Amino acid sequence: MAHNTPDNAPAHELIYALEDRPSPGAALLAAVQHVLACFVAVVTPTLVIAGILGLDRQLPYLISMGLMVSGVGTFIQARRPLGIGAGMICIQGTSFSFLSAITAAGMLVRQQGGSPDDMLAMIFGICFFGAFVEIVLSRFLGQLKRVFTPLVTGIVITIIGISLIRVGMTNLGGGSSVEDFGAPGYLAVGGLTLLIIVILNHARSAWLRLSSIVIGLAVGTLVAWATGVAGFTALADRPLVSVPIPFRYGFDFDWSVFIPVALIYLITSIESVGDLTANCIISRQPIEGPRYLERISGGVLGDGVNSLLAAVFNTFPNTTFSQNNGVIQLSGVASRYVGQYVGVVLLLLGLFPVLGAVLMQIPRPVLGGALLMMFGSVAAAGIRILARVTLDRRSLTIMAVAFGIGLGVESRPEIFDQLPDLLGQLIGSSISAGSITAILLNVLLPVQGSAPAAEDAAEPERPSA
Repeated sequence: MAHNTPDNAPAHELIYALEDRPSPGAALLAAVQHVLACFVAVVTPTLVIAGILGLDRQLPYLISMGLMVSGVGTFIQARRPLGIGAGMICIQGTSFSFLSAITAAGMLVRQQGGSPDDMLAMIFGICFFGAFVEIVLSRFLGQLKRVFTPLVTGIVITIIGISLIRVGMTNLGGGSSVEDFGAPGYLAVGGLTLLIIVILNHARSAWLRLSSIVIGLAVGTLVAWATGVAGFTALADRPLVSVPIPFRYGFDFDWSVFIPVALIYLITSIESVGDLTANCIISRQPIEGPRYLERISGGVLGDGVNSLLAAVFNTFPNTTFSQNNGVIQLSGVASRYVGQYVGVVLLLLGLFPVLGAVLMQIPRPVLGGALLMMFGSVAAAGIRILARVTLDRRSLTIMAVAFGIGLGVESRPEIFDQLPDLLGQLIGSSISAGSITAILLNVLLPVQGSAPAAEDAAEPERPSA
């Protein structure tokens, strides 16, 4: 049971449960921690796509719209209007799974002589219609209970957490583009940030635990500046306000580039089920039964609706992020009302770009130190689900093959480069490869001593005397 007053909450419990309403000050503090944890992840896909397609002129506006739609989508997920959304803290942003399909669409338009605006018109057009794949799928999740079993979701969540740890390590070393990657100064400030978060997360004072991430990032950033590991960048070139304009770059469509994007929507729906299930566990919500299915279906529906909004307002598809699950775990704040604060903060960062530029001042190694613990918490949530599964020969086989393929792709992502583009995009990430493997094996392998639909209750066969 969670307590409404932080000073009374033991460190092993939630400070604010899902339906608790924190005071505005506590809610804003918790919201800022979520924003700090996800900010770089929200803007990075846009930076990558713009860099590949040469969208330098459009980039500032694209980033602003990405943050704005992320805020609106996060608010919808938390508020759950008309049953749209999971009713939890679910940060929205663009999954890296979309990058290859989106850039391929843009490159096709450029090869045909199209301008940067033409490329964006095509991208947002196919993403608009692709969102309906997720919307329709969300209405049938209740019929897919045999697919999304605790075994499958546990495997997917664990792979998500482990694969994201690489992102944390890359940031800890200074970022992939620096020449002195892994310099002692980077490791020192990142390690200091991680140490502060760990210590404060186990403090007796719930207020220290509530603010552990903010304090860790603040101290790490100040130390990085003071020691010359990182510096402050000028903000003079940032526009004051970004005005949302629906379909600013036009609207176009092509079946040849739509199909890969539609498949990625399907894959990210599976990822979202894993992320939402992890959120349920950390937020002390059930992961079985009608209420769970209602929450998961609403969350996937929210992803689809938010992706529609993203296409309308000139940014890339939205999906539920994993980062905030780690923040909930560390801070002890699961209140969905905090999610509404997070949405408002991200909205303001999008409408007023100079505010977002301030957050970009956090040095990469400092952020990496915090991300390592957050992503590790996601993997731990997956392991917690697997601990509830009967580990018979069938379950161990599915786990072994799914982890082997998923984490194998993570270590050598180039292994599928020789495959056709469509197939390579479908299984080219560790999460999609591991998820598809787990789902197929879970459906195809017979359950020992029981019908397939009763997989969760299956007991290992006992040898006769």
